[in-house]
Amino acid sequence: MTIFLFAAFLLPLLTDFGLMDLVGIALSPVFRRLFRLPGRPCVDAIACWMTAATVGVLITAQQYEKGFYRQREAATIVTNFSVVSLPFCVVIAEFVQLGHVFVPFYLTVCCAGLITAIVMPRIPPLSKIPDQYSEAGKQRSERDRSSGGEPAGSLARGFLAALERADHAPRPRAYLQSGMYNLFDIWFGLMPPLIAIATFGLIVAEYTPVFEVLSYPLAALLSWLQIPDAGAAAPALLVGFVEMFLPGVIVQGIESELTRFVIILVAITQLIYMSEVGVLIMKTRIPLNFINLVTLFVLRTIIALPVIVAIAQGLVAARVLAGSAPF
Repeated sequence: MTIFLFAAFLLPLLTDFGLMDLVGIALSPVFRRLFRLPGRPCVDAIACWMTAATVGVLITAQQYEKGFYRQREAATIVTNFSVVSLPFCVVIAEFVQLGHVFVPFYLTVCCAGLITAIVMPRIPPLSKIPDQYSEAGKQRSERDRSSGGEPAGSLARGFLAALERADHAPRPRAYLQSGMYNLFDIWFGLMPPLIAIATFGLIVAEYTPVFEVLSYPLAALLSWLQIPDAGAAAPALLVGFVEMFLPGVIVQGIESELTRFVIILVAITQLIYMSEVGVLIMKTRIPLNFINLVTLFVLRTIIALPVIVAIAQGLVAARVLAGSAPF
């Protein structure tokens, strides 16, 4: 609750005082080549990294409604750059007894997340979403949205655009009103479904065989990838769609350090979990429905899993990571 309080008042500082313009124009050439996006998502990712993934979704939704993002761009950003915060990664690593390898743990998250973010915008369903603007915001000027190959993508042009945006920044009263709106939107619009979905997901995962049955193909895949305790670990790859922390609950008791490493990293890079990010995405005007989110979740899992397994096996070979941990 406290982190959402600070995040609510952080949003206007990130979007209305020039930072988005500076970063967006300066990084646009790189982001358009790698991710088919403007440079602005870098700010979204940093905000998520410092606070929570919901902050990035809120920033993207607001920028989309103001005309800074096309439909395809907004959908790509919320499903690829709403990254899990660094503090949460520390907590989950300690929870599954992987805190002693946190540096390779987090570097693997970054590597898998980067590869996934490069691939996902180039395949359906994201690649099929129209390049249209929100009817509410329409298109902003080309100065706000400089294209990758133009001189406007320079740092100097970004700095000038940031100064211009800062000149039109909201007054303190408007800033406080915007912060309060964001705060109540999170507290009363997000927290109730978050608690309900997380509780329901935990009940289903702990007291029913639903996820075990659905995960039979994944268990076979994990066995083929030589991951120990594949049958016990496979449900965690699916339950992350409900709540980010549930995979940790499932794999905490698994002896194999390699298995815990792989499953938790896949869960972190899946990004789309309905108890928080998924619910918030569906509340926005961004054109993503429940079926789209399920499809994107599966695709992210398929792309990230072999990358993480390959890195994990390399860490085992280098004796950084143990195949099984003594308890």
